[in-house]
Amino acid sequence: MCATGPEIRGIRVELLTSPDCPNAEAARSVVAGCLAESGLDTTLVERVGRYRSPTILVDGVDVMGTPGSVAGDACRLDVPTRERVLAALASKRG
Repeated sequence: MCATGPEIRGIRVELLTSPDCPNAEAARSVVAGCLAESGLDTTLVERVGRYRSPTILVDGVDVMGTPGSVAGDACRLDVPTRERVLAALASKRG
């Protein structure tokens, strides 16, 4: 049997950006602040590639509620907000 990597427990938080995204640093700051404020002990996973940028996913769900694929090489008009990130984190805490 092949190993699939480490087991992931808890909430998975990801920041997806495209190369040279002008909003990446602001989104990184928002999500880091929200993680600290919520008291969650989780690591932020960052991915750079062909994404609608910036996108913040909590357990694979876009915090802005945008359905569909996160793929694409474009700046988002609905940049993730502190309120949306905190709401997404709170909904996962149960």
